[in-house]
Amino acid sequence: MPKIIHYRNKCIGCGICFELQPELWRMSKKDGKATLLKAQASKDIFILTIPAAMEDKTREVVKVCPVRVIKLS
Repeated sequence: MPKIIHYRNKCIGCGICFELQPELWRMSKKDGKATLLKAQASKDIFILTIPAAMEDKTREVVKVCPVRVIKLS
């Protein structure tokens, strides 16, 4: 199963991840950054295992992130 890795501390809060995949992302009202829903946190790195069916859409999100803080492994 693929995993999303989000380096939240480097997020600039553009919101494109939320726009493209709202089922996985929210924009924080507190600091304006993206939050990966239901992710496991390790310091400022958040990891979420996703179903294979979501992989193509997630790859699109990875491509459009302007600061490249979202990875797929």
